[in-house]
Amino acid sequence: MQPSDVGRRVSVRTRLPANEAARYTDTVGVLRSWADGRLRIERTDGTVTELHEADLVAGKVVPPPPRPRRRRL
Repeated sequence: MQPSDVGRRVSVRTRLPANEAARYTDTVGVLRSWADGRLRIERTDGTVTELHEADLVAGKVVPPPPRPRRRRL
């Protein structure tokens, strides 16, 4: 994953502060910006999460979510 992936759906893993019970957290959404050491990711519910580039552990571009299936009656 790199700054040129802005506009694509991504999955990133970031390191949490040492005082947190968990060590890492994952964020999935559309990469809206990557500038000045900060990434902004828009989740499917419309919220935007800002992450520090220095906290990134891993990241990749992922395919769009599957379309909902139609229920048969």
